[in-house]
Amino acid sequence: MSQQFGNIGRYSSLPPVIKNLIIINVLVFLLQLGMERMNIDLSLILGLFTWDSPFFRPWQLVTHMFMHSTVNFTHILFNMFALWMIGTPVENVLGTKKFLILYFISGLGAALCQMVVSHFMLAEFMTIVHTYPEQYGQLLQQPYSPVNVPMVGASGAVYGALFAFGFMFPNAIVQIYFLFPMKAKYFVAILAVVGLVSGISNSPGDNVAHFAHLGGMLFAFFILAYWKSKGKLFLR
Repeated sequence: MSQQFGNIGRYSSLPPVIKNLIIINVLVFLLQLGMERMNIDLSLILGLFTWDSPFFRPWQLVTHMFMHSTVNFTHILFNMFALWMIGTPVENVLGTKKFLILYFISGLGAALCQMVVSHFMLAEFMTIVHTYPEQYGQLLQQPYSPVNVPMVGASGAVYGALFAFGFMFPNAIVQIYFLFPMKAKYFVAILAVVGLVSGISNSPGDNVAHFAHLGGMLFAFFILAYWKSKGKLFLR
């Protein structure tokens, strides 16, 4: 292990990419709160809509990663805490450039997976709208209709960093709720299974983008497996 990680250099408790990501996410969150006081919902502009929605814009593939729910403060709190706690050792090993690549590839992969799933879940709705445009066509222009619900949050990218932690440090011990020790590889596997089951069950009232989480993990695996095959996983 010392041979693999001998190139880390000085360990940072708050490496630069994670520090700047946290700062940007907090600033955007404060901006959201300020704009809401002016009755402007930024999620309708910067949140990610499926390509079936007239509200979809290409920049949302990136901007949605810096948006969070203003209704539930734990959304941004959990994401930023997880990014710092899990992402710190990953960035310290990979370096700033590779960690940034991992983060954004995971986030974009998460967005793509969720959009594909949403497209098929909305297929019946879109068929009805296009079949009866006079009765239902106006739904395409109404915010928060079934096709116009934006996805926000850094969770997909954070889950990519989480997968990287389990991939790179499989036998590291994670304290679940600070009480129950578990190896990282099992913790990540359990999260993936829970996410898959929750996504398939599609319980009413569940507004979590489970397939985005799985997409973040999947694309993190792709890039990490590629680096490993090239012998570059632990090289900065």
